Amino acid sequence: MNADTQLYINGHWVDPIKGGTFDTLDPSNETLIARVAAASAADVDLAVQAAREAFDEGPWPQMSGSARAAVLRRMAQGIRDRQQELAELEVRDNGKPLPEALWDIGDTAGCFDFYADLAEGLDSDQEHAVALADERFSAVVRKEPVGVAGAIIPWNFPMLMAAWKVAPALAAGCCMVLKPSELTPMSALELARIADAAGLPAGVLNVLPGLGQDAGAALAEHPGIDKLAFTGSVPTGSRIMQAAARDIKNISLELGGKSPFIIFADSDIEAAVEWIMFGIFWNQGQVCSATSRVLVQRELYAPLLERLEEEAAKVRIGHGMDEGVLLGPLVSKGQYDKVLTAITAGQEEGARLVYGGARPAGFDKGFYLQPTIFADVPQDSWIWREEIFGPVVCIRAFDDELEAVRSANNSRFGLAAAVMSKDLTRAERVARKLRAGIVWINCSQPTFTEVPWGGYKQSGIGRELGEWGLNNYLEVKQITRYDSDQAWGWYLK
Repeated sequence: MNADTQLYINGHWVDPIKGGTFDTLDPSNETLIARVAAASAADVDLAVQAAREAFDEGPWPQMSGSARAAVLRRMAQGIRDRQQELAELEVRDNGKPLPEALWDIGDTAGCFDFYADLAEGLDSDQEHAVALADERFSAVVRKEPVGVAGAIIPWNFPMLMAAWKVAPALAAGCCMVLKPSELTPMSALELARIADAAGLPAGVLNVLPGLGQDAGAALAEHPGIDKLAFTGSVPTGSRIMQAAARDIKNISLELGGKSPFIIFADSDIEAAVEWIMFGIFWNQGQVCSATSRVLVQRELYAPLLERLEEEAAKVRIGHGMDEGVLLGPLVSKGQYDKVLTAITAGQEEGARLVYGGARPAGFDKGFYLQPTIFADVPQDSWIWREEIFGPVVCIRAFDDELEAVRSANNSRFGLAAAVMSKDLTRAERVARKLRAGIVWINCSQPTFTEVPWGGYKQSGIGRELGEWGLNNYLEVKQITRYDSDQAWGWYLK
C-alpha cells in the first residue's frame, strides 16, 4: 500500500487539520504499510459536530428499523464481497494467520446481519403501553437511540471489534465517531468505504485514526458525545471513566482479563490439550478472554504438561499468509517487548519454563515469539495475576474442587472462565460458582453474536453482543398522559 490515508468525516475523505500522520507497520517484517492520517482534537471536534448534526437533524434516527436494517445488510454484503481482500489487510496490519483473519471478517459481516434483524424488531418493539394503577392515566414506554456515540477499539480483532460497536449503534439509530487503534487502523477505514457505498447518510459514521493521547483522549472528553464505548486495557478504561464522570456520560467498558481454565482429572487429555492451546495461542494470545491461567487436577498434571509441550513444539510459526501457519507475529515491537518482560519476570519469580519463551530460530525480522508454557506458577507471582496478552500460558496443580474454584476466583478480573470434566453435573456446578461474565464448559473461546459478552470486577462495565449490545445504544423513555375529562383538582378546588 505505502500510501497516505485520510480521515472520514461527514461522508467525505479529508486531510487532518494539522496535517499529521503516523506509520503503520507490517509486524511480520517491520515494513511500512501506510502513512496514516492522524486526527487531532480539532478533527475530533469536526467529526462530533458532523455526527451531532446527523443525529439531531438528519434522517437516520427517524428512519424505521427496517430501513436502517437494509443499509446494515448492504454493509454486511459489502464486507462479504471483499472478505479475502479485507482478511489479507488484517494479516498485514495485525499479523494474525489468514484463516483466523478470514474467520474474523466472516464474523464481522454476520454481526451486521444480526443487528439488521434486531433493527427490524424495533419497529414492533419500539413503543408499548403499560397498565397503570390509576385508570385516569395512560403510559407508553419507548426505546430511543442514545444519541452520538464515540467508540474506541483495540488492535487484536480490528474490523470485528469495530462491528461489535458500529453495528448495534447504527441499528439503534445512533450516529458514531469511531477511533481505531493506531496499531491497526486500516480495516476501519475500509469499513467507512463500505458504509458509504451502502448508502449510509453523511455524518452517521465518522472514522478517525489517530494516537490515543490525541484523538482518543479528545473523543473521551468531548461534551458532544452522549455515549462512549471502549475496549482495551484497564488503565485506559479507568481514565475514560474519570473523563466520563465529569459529564455523567453513558459508558460501556470491555477491559482486560486473566481467565482461568479448570481441568479435572477425568477430562480427556487430548481434548484438554487442544482447548488449552486454542484458549491461549489463538491470535498469538492477544485475546482479552484468553484462558491464560490453567488449573489442572493433580492426577492429570504431569501427563498433560508432557502432551502440551509436545504439541506446542509442533506449532508452525511464520507469516500469516504462509500455508499452515498457526502462530504469527505479535502486533508491534512494544507489545513484543512487554511479553518478553513478562516472561523474564515469570522466571525470576520461580515459575518453571516448560517450553518457549524466546524468538524462534530463523526469524531475524518481525515480532515473533515461541508459544510459551510455564508450570508450577506461584499464585502470588506477577504472571499468574496480571494479563500478559501474548502466547504465554501459566499452569499449576490443584487437589479438589473447592481449591480450584477459590484459586480461579482469586483475581481482580472476571471476564471469562472455563471448566472441563466428563462429569457434566460437576462442570455445571463449577460454572455457576465462577465469578466471570462468560463461562465455557468443555471448551474455551467460542464466541457467538447472539449471547452477551462482558465481565465482572475490573474486566468492565456493561455487555456487548446479542440484544444487550443493542440496549447499550438505547435510552428508555416513559410518556404518561392524563385521560380524564375531569379537572385534576389538586390545587384548584
